Amino acid sequence: MNERFEEQYREILCEYLKHQDEEILYSCEKLTKEAMEDNIPPEEIINIHRSVLEEYDSNLPEYVKKSFDVLLELMVGYGLAYLEHISLRTEQRALQSEIEQAETIQKTLMKTSVPCQEGMEFGVVSRPARQMSGDYYTFIQDEESTQNVSVALADVIGKGIPAAFSISMIKYALANMVGEHYTPSKVLQLLNEITEENINDNMFITMFFGVYHPHTHVFDYSSAGHELGFYYEAGTQSFSDLYARGLPLGVDKDVQYREFQKEVANGDIIFIMSDGVTETRVEDDFISRQELMSIFETYIHLDAQKMVEEIYQHLLKLQDFYLHDDFTLIVMKRRH
Repeated sequence: MNERFEEQYREILCEYLKHQDEEILYSCEKLTKEAMEDNIPPEEIINIHRSVLEEYDSNLPEYVKKSFDVLLELMVGYGLAYLEHISLRTEQRALQSEIEQAETIQKTLMKTSVPCQEGMEFGVVSRPARQMSGDYYTFIQDEESTQNVSVALADVIGKGIPAAFSISMIKYALANMVGEHYTPSKVLQLLNEITEENINDNMFITMFFGVYHPHTHVFDYSSAGHELGFYYEAGTQSFSDLYARGLPLGVDKDVQYREFQKEVANGDIIFIMSDGVTETRVEDDFISRQELMSIFETYIHLDAQKMVEEIYQHLLKLQDFYLHDDFTLIVMKRRH
């Protein structure tokens, strides 16, 4: 028993029984905080209360004394539940601290420079639905030889700290995959082998990987089960799916990925996105791809970065400014 607390409680109760002054009750607030800090269970406070009353009035009615037995029994159960609550709250705070640290690490890992290349504009918007994102994007520019620009967008199926570690694995594996012989299909094959060996069975990763060749204006790309993008052809002023299929990373270590190719003409636009874009919710349903294309078409006259920002704001407004899933949209727009 905390003797200091017992003494203070006794003093407050006796004073109040004598004077019924509300000013005395205000001192209970401070005492309550001390009781919580010292983990004094409710049943101990009731025992103190009964003891003070018995001393204060030696003729305390028997039914009043017995009533404390019921209150004590109730408070024992309440006290155990309260202690469990305190324990869970402490664990929750510790977990929140870990998540914040992981979030900081993830933000550091996800830093990437948007390429600046003559003839091709790049724009990107990436926003997490919660604290930590399951989306990861990066650009890799081969500045020493080909000047090719690689673009990757991955979506980790699974959230939180495991997703952050998966993203770091992808990032560092990709950093070494630079050069003409690292074709999109080859990159996904290598990443699939790494992923299959290193992530849990209940997790997998979808990914889009493409390489733009500035000298030929050819865009090679492959997909590991990732959301279909869009391709806007300026010559015909029409949209089509950026078609690519393949199993997600980590599902089958022996899978082979097919490679696709687009010849990017002046004014053509490549849209690469996560499912947070295509699963934009309008009322109780997902937005259709036709509706998405109509929205994209509204902003195709803008430069790439302004375009993705306006599209993001448009889709966010449709959802009453609430993201249901991580949102990443990458745009590549040929200018010359």
